[in-house]
Order: sequence, then structure tokens, then C-alpha cells
Amino acid sequence: MTQREQPPKVQGQVEREAEKAEKPAEKIVSPPSEEARERPATSLSDILLRAEKAYAAYVEAQKDVATAYRESELEAERVYQESEQQAKHARDVGIRQALKGRDEAVEKAVKAREETLAQAEQAYKSAREQAEKAFKDSELKAQNAYDDNVRQALKTCESAIAQAARKREATIEQAWNVYTKSTG
Repeated sequence: MTQREQPPKVQGQVEREAEKAEKPAEKIVSPPSEEARERPATSLSDILLRAEKAYAAYVEAQKDVATAYRESELEAERVYQESEQQAKHARDVGIRQALKGRDEAVEKAVKAREETLAQAEQAYKSAREQAEKAFKDSELKAQNAYDDNVRQALKTCESAIAQAARKREATIEQAWNVYTKSTG
């Protein structure tokens, strides 16, 4: 991944790293010594020697800068991969928490449903028992009313039969009395 492809945050980190890397490279190139500054260049060979040393220092500084850029690029890649891992970890943690929340909500819903069904079954049993009791009470009242009506009917029947029997006895006795008076 090149420096241009880096996201802005990572690119900023790369630039800071590059600045840090450049500073040591600057320290490598040291200014000419006091002796060299005070001493005028006297011969062509001295000037060439100093130019060769300066060029060698320049080439070495270029290598150091290239190494620093490469290290900065590797560090940026490492930071990017670390950030990517952290983002994936945060995603995984979020998914696990969401699953846990869903499972807890489902568990609560199942528990609430079971409690509601148990309450409904209890209410059904209670209503059924009350209906059975009301039926038995009504049946008992109906049986008692039937028994009272049958007793009353039997009593009325016995009373009517007894009265009819007394009337018959009175009529027979009267008829015998009339018959015996006429025959006799």
C-alpha cells in the first residue's frame, strides 16, 4: 500500500513517522569542522577530496532517507493492520452482545408466554370448577324441587283419595240408610 492509498489518519501518522525518520538522517550529515571552515581550500585535490566526502555523505543520507521512508511505510501498514484487527474485534464483540441481547429477550418472551399460559390454564380450571359447582347446585335444587313437588303431589293425591274414600263411605252409608228405611 503506497502512501497515497493510505486513509487520512494513517497518512498523517506516516508523515509524522517520516519526519521522525528524517531527523536522524539530518544528524548524520555533520557540518564541516572548524578547521575545515577556517582553512581555505588550497589545492584541487583537497577540494576534490572534500567534494567526494560530501557526495558520499549525500548518498548515505539518501539511503537513510529511503530506509526511513520504507520503515515509515511498514509502520503505517502495521498500524493499519492493527486498526483493522481492532475494528473486526469491535464488530465481533458487538455481534456477540447483540446475539446475547436477542437470546435474553427471547428467553424473557418464552418465560412470559409460559406464565401467561399457566395463568390462563388456572383461570380455565377455576371457571370450569365454578361451572361444575353451579351445575351441581342447580341440579341439586332441581332434584329438591322435584322431590318437593312429588311429595306434594303424593300428599295431594292421598288427601284426594282419602276425601273420595270418605265421600264414598258417606254416600254408601247414606244409600244404605235410605235403602234400609225404605225396606224396613
